[in-house]
Amino acid sequence: MAGAPLRAGLIGLGMMGRHHARVLRGLSDVTLVGVADPMGDPHGVAVGVPLCRTVEELLALGLDYCVVAAPTACHEELGLALAAAGVHALVEKPLAQDIPSARRVAQAFEDAGLIGAVGHIERYNPALQQLRARLEEGQLGSVYQVVTRRQGPFPNRISDVGVVKDLATHDIDLTAWVTGQSYRSVSARTAYKSGRDFEDLVAVVGQLADGTVTNHLVNWLSPIKERVTVVTGERGCLIADTLNVDLSFHNNAEMLTQWEALRNFRGVSEGDMIRYAIAKPEPLLTEHEAFRDAVLGKDTDIVTMRQGLVNVVVAQAMLDSASGGLTVAVDA
Repeated sequence: MAGAPLRAGLIGLGMMGRHHARVLRGLSDVTLVGVADPMGDPHGVAVGVPLCRTVEELLALGLDYCVVAAPTACHEELGLALAAAGVHALVEKPLAQDIPSARRVAQAFEDAGLIGAVGHIERYNPALQQLRARLEEGQLGSVYQVVTRRQGPFPNRISDVGVVKDLATHDIDLTAWVTGQSYRSVSARTAYKSGRDFEDLVAVVGQLADGTVTNHLVNWLSPIKERVTVVTGERGCLIADTLNVDLSFHNNAEMLTQWEALRNFRGVSEGDMIRYAIAKPEPLLTEHEAFRDAVLGKDTDIVTMRQGLVNVVVAQAMLDSASGGLTVAVDA
């Protein structure tokens, strides 16, 4: 006989919160029992469930787990309250606004023996999941470089962190995850072009523990929206477009050249290109299913709070590098 559905709550009813609410309402073995936001319910999320103003009101409904989609500056306070109440939590990225706060939240959930996860949704994008699987199979051989581009217009909803902690944390997490390597060092430059207190553009060169070179271009200043990851290795490159959920492979070819000037060239040449047909489930749904299964005690792949803390450490190293104009070693 199946057990009762898990009782879930949601804190934060902004743009991301409304999508979490939609997925929670349709998630099997889960019942959304209440939502909370001191600013009210601008998107009409609280249909048929109580709309609370505080985390305490929400906890009084009796929760098994909670999703936190509130502003980053609120993550520590909310996370600590949930941990103290014995409630598992999925917290939107970044885990918290700085390293000490992120460390306190991660430690609180570990000490309480609770499931704590961070919403680094790119891990659940089918294009990146396929890319990671192909790297593990050795399709590219040795990996030389990971390049990411994440750019688009400024989102007015973000006001408490800059582009590094809001957007570049996606690239930090996915790069370490697809390669299975941690960051060794970063060298970053930032720009402040929109009149805010936080950076809105960052360019980063990094190095992973195995020597792989990384490049990340992230901004809120572009009129085009782009979400691309390119992994180059000895046998070619894999390109994941996570916006359109596409994955392609460009093969290195060995071809004789008739051009006199290139006869002694010992590099690579352009080979076949394959665009893979892949299943495309919604990443947010996959993320919720993984977290639900973790709460139910099943073996599943979630982004733990400890991993979320490491991402905050790398993000802060990028900011420190940009501030000092130096290459910064990452102490993860």
